[in-house]
Amino acid sequence: WLPLVPGARSNLGKKTMPEPAVLPRPNTRTKIRQQPPYAVIIHNDDDTSMQWVVTVLRKVFGYDETKCVEHMMEAHETGRSVVWVGALELAELKADQMVGCGAEPGNTKSKQPIRVTVEPTE
Repeated sequence: WLPLVPGARSNLGKKTMPEPAVLPRPNTRTKIRQQPPYAVIIHNDDDTSMQWVVTVLRKVFGYDETKCVEHMMEAHETGRSVVWVGALELAELKADQMVGCGAEPGNTKSKQPIRVTVEPTE
């Protein structure tokens, strides 16, 4: 704030801008389209040990061992398990982190990382 100079005229209470010729509609809504959620899915792999799958899930998602074992068993029994659902960018990041863990160390049968895909849920 600048102090008023004695004798200076103030514009307080006076309109400085004319009213707009067109006023916006009071009930105008903007529609926001949300992206559909995406699922991170692990797939069964007969060469990777169950313990390595649990280790990778714990490392990437921070799940407790029980939840990781449930996902691992679901993938083992049904061929796949949805381990996480969310925004596409985060789903891709999580999938990349899983692949980044690499193949199971010391396992001569498994030369590939855990097989993981990202798919829309809708």
